[in-house]
Amino acid sequence: EPDVLVLDEPSSNLDPASREEVLRAIRTYEGAIVLVSHDEGAVRALEPDRVLLLPDGDEDIWNDSYADLISLA
Repeated sequence: EPDVLVLDEPSSNLDPASREEVLRAIRTYEGAIVLVSHDEGAVRALEPDRVLLLPDGDEDIWNDSYADLISLA
């Protein structure tokens, strides 16, 4: 089984029921996840532990102030 999932905009263009199922599956995944998203609601729902800011590669512990950056992207 994979230990890491790399996901690019996994909640884009989904109907609400499908979006919730995808987010549920991501939340219950037991490995590491690298997620790229501009969906602030999805990121908040996933309750991330860390954030990696690109292009500089700065890593930090997630806090809600990073949600503002998602909505600006």
